Amino acid sequence: MNSRIYYTKPSVTDLEVRYATDAATDGWGENCYAYIDRFEKEFASHLGVRHAISTSSCTGALHMGMAALGIGRGDEVILADSNWIATAAPIFHLGAQPVFVDILSESWCLDPHLVEKAITPRTKAIVAVHLYGNLCEMDELLSIGAKHGVPVIEDAAEAIGSIYRGRRAGSMGNFGTFSFHGTKTITTGEGGMFVTNDPELYDRMLTLSNHGRDRNEAKQFWPEKIGFKYKMSNIQAAVGCAQLERVDHLVNRKREIFQYYRDQVSEIPGGLTNPEPEGTRIGAWMPSAVFPDESGITRERLLAAFHADNIDARVFFWPLSSLPFFKAKPENIFAYGIPGRAINLPSYHDMTVEDLGRVASCLRKVYSSVRGSA
Repeated sequence: MNSRIYYTKPSVTDLEVRYATDAATDGWGENCYAYIDRFEKEFASHLGVRHAISTSSCTGALHMGMAALGIGRGDEVILADSNWIATAAPIFHLGAQPVFVDILSESWCLDPHLVEKAITPRTKAIVAVHLYGNLCEMDELLSIGAKHGVPVIEDAAEAIGSIYRGRRAGSMGNFGTFSFHGTKTITTGEGGMFVTNDPELYDRMLTLSNHGRDRNEAKQFWPEKIGFKYKMSNIQAAVGCAQLERVDHLVNRKREIFQYYRDQVSEIPGGLTNPEPEGTRIGAWMPSAVFPDESGITRERLLAAFHADNIDARVFFWPLSSLPFFKAKPENIFAYGIPGRAINLPSYHDMTVEDLGRVASCLRKVYSSVRGSA
């Protein structure tokens, strides 16, 4: 049996261990926020934004950010049907209604034309998710948001390193959020980040993130409103500081893996299809293969082949509206059609050329077997 190839795992060096050890040893008392403050400041600088607040998860950052925008019961929030539940859950928790629209067939991100058609007087936000590190059509979405007075939120959980016309993913909307889950390009184990250029929104977020206690409140333990507790620990932030020092290497390695796959499967129709339009640069968090309908290649066939070669692979996200607690929207034809003929490929930083070759070979074998049986 071939050795196991995992679809992802983090890149951790002595630097992360050294920073985490320092935080665990001396990061208490007056130093309990030292790495947190540093991580927020350095992340904001890397992204080119004014403000950043670290959180326990990207979901927590979205939840608080939406609350800070005033989203609540009876409101509507537009997002792409192809997403992980983490993007929709905060909408539900706030009592608002997620409105699922279809994706573009090339990028698997929000279709701006359908977004504008879905806007109603109850629409309170548009969530642009940069799926798998691919980039939404931000100029169009921001224009739509400005035209209708609707905030645009960037869920950049998977898009560290992605750049849209000179601007980093997460830095363009009213606010952006990031994930540092163990599967992500940079990690703190679990964790997230809220970023914004809006000082008033930042102040509201600071209050909400501290159980509703204003940072200028003189009385101890005196909140003015009910807030949240989605804080990141100092030890997690220490790991984040180390990862951020290595971010260029980590993103470049992801891009090297992406390019290797693209070169190796170029003869397969569909092949590796994460798009990189002119003026953009993707962080390539999750290289994905989406095959044409007529290819006959299915998710089940791909999973079986990968399993047989002891390779771990991820399925493309199911449409959110197909889940049992939402109303189905099969008219979202790309969100419903793509997952059945797609696969996410292993892409962790320490993959060897042999590992990458096995994955590419598995794809070629599936294509050859389908073509031979046609």
